[in-house]
Amino acid sequence: MTVLLSVQGVTKRFGGLQALTHVTFDLPEGQILGLIGPNGAGKTTLFNAINGIYPPEEGRIIFREKDVTTAKTYDHARMGMARTHQIVQPLNDLTVRENVMVGACFGRENQSLGHATDTAAEVLNFVELAARSDQLAGSLNVAQKKRLEMARALAARPYLLLLDEVLAGLNSSEIGNMVEMVKSIRERGITIIMIEHVMKAVMSVSDRIIVLDYGEQIAEGTPEEISNNEKVIEAYLGDPKLAEKLLREQED
Repeated sequence: MTVLLSVQGVTKRFGGLQALTHVTFDLPEGQILGLIGPNGAGKTTLFNAINGIYPPEEGRIIFREKDVTTAKTYDHARMGMARTHQIVQPLNDLTVRENVMVGACFGRENQSLGHATDTAAEVLNFVELAARSDQLAGSLNVAQKKRLEMARALAARPYLLLLDEVLAGLNSSEIGNMVEMVKSIRERGITIIMIEHVMKAVMSVSDRIIVLDYGEQIAEGTPEEISNNEKVIEAYLGDPKLAEKLLREQED
């Protein structure tokens, strides 16, 4: 199985704060990797290191057999890496269509405006926002903005998609629809890393899960292995009753 992304001993500090400590894993093509941990565990910092926002002090990041440890975010986009953000960041004064065109123009294929228009139409249909193409992005509700973030990232034609809490703020119906969308994205051949706090969802969709706690990688394994891991229960769930609830949800 081809390794798409290799994170090797990545360490990141902010002054005296140790945000990540020797995080290491390989991500094969076609998998969904769940990334979980309590607030402040370093999950988004790890995304930022992978994505080129904060280069690590130690370690290497290899993407498609190239060392991208010190590459800029726009270099990552050109190479086929895209992401969504925990706090949605639409270009509010542009239309929904224009937002998605930005992803196409500055993504892996460096599309012309004409080609980007076609790509935007296709992607907006996929995320079920085609009817809102001419609306200003700032007029969308939270669930729609989450889909717009997804559409803009997909328009960049990524090999690897980083999803940062795409389920946050959604109701149960919206969560179910978004989970199905994530599965459909994987069926398109796109590899995914997914930060998520909605445990039932991340457990149901992930092939493997990595758990961070205070910047340290404390566990890695299948959803079943993670849900039974004592370190995870102690660090992430805290309460054994919550662990039992998680296991019941996993079985459902």
